[in-house]
Amino acid sequence: MKKIICVCGPTASGKTALGVQLALDLGGEVVSADSMQIYKYMDIGTAKPEKDEMCGVVHHMLDVVEPDRDYSVSLYAQAAIACIEDIHSRGKVPIVVGGTGLYYDAILKADGYAPGPDEKLRQELEEFAQTNGDEALFERLKREDPLAAEKLNVRDRKRVIRALEVMLTTGESIVIHNERSRVLTKRYDALMMGLTFENRQALYDRIDKRVELMFEKGLKEEVETLLKNGLSQNCTAMQAIGYKEFAAYFEGHISLEEAADKLRQQTRRYAKRQLTWFSAKPYVKWVEMEKDGTLRPPDEICTELIDRSKRGE
Repeated sequence: MKKIICVCGPTASGKTALGVQLALDLGGEVVSADSMQIYKYMDIGTAKPEKDEMCGVVHHMLDVVEPDRDYSVSLYAQAAIACIEDIHSRGKVPIVVGGTGLYYDAILKADGYAPGPDEKLRQELEEFAQTNGDEALFERLKREDPLAAEKLNVRDRKRVIRALEVMLTTGESIVIHNERSRVLTKRYDALMMGLTFENRQALYDRIDKRVELMFEKGLKEEVETLLKNGLSQNCTAMQAIGYKEFAAYFEGHISLEEAADKLRQQTRRYAKRQLTWFSAKPYVKWVEMEKDGTLRPPDEICTELIDRSKRGE
């Protein structure tokens, strides 16, 4: 089974720098596993690595889709796996870096994810809902896929449409697809390292500093440009942390200071959710990013990871 290295963990934990250092040490290339860094023109708010941060290391799965398009897990899996296979074919080491848990599942599990979006059918279902209402759409789901209807809310139009889309294109309930994905065999032999902080406040301090840096780099202006270029506040990309808060600011609902406070608060909550997700995975090997209250340098951590890998830990 082919080997890959994964660097996961909460936002602002140092994944980007560690991934680059591993690539430099091992002769690798980075494959992003971040559900928002896939979008073009969304650089500051997603903490997308800049050229100097990449240190000449090739990065894949950045800027792959326009921000007004939805991008499913299955589409990500197809593209990311193609990148990994290409990296392997050239004798390089694939290093997957990011904090989106579903993306890791999509890469590591051999099969089972529901198919990608059928844009034509999705549009037809959306138009049906707009014309007839959410209740009529939900009634249709109950007829086509009662199993999924039991698990969904009539007002959750997006998921109801997705469930109908999967049933109508595959003849199988999305519930079955999801259950199958939880029990399938591994696609790769993954050394999966999770970054953590013994002192949670140290992580929160890093998050606060990141928010300050986003302001300095021009996050407000980045969001303003996206909105002026016609990007809808309702699209998936604009639901990203940092973008939805500033969208509310430009709508006049909150002040700039409130937007910044919400950004810090929501980023901390997201970090907690990420830690919860990865902590539930028994195959994640945790790495302390601090030593005696000081952030450890990437090269020191890389040496530890490589030694642990050789020992089979």
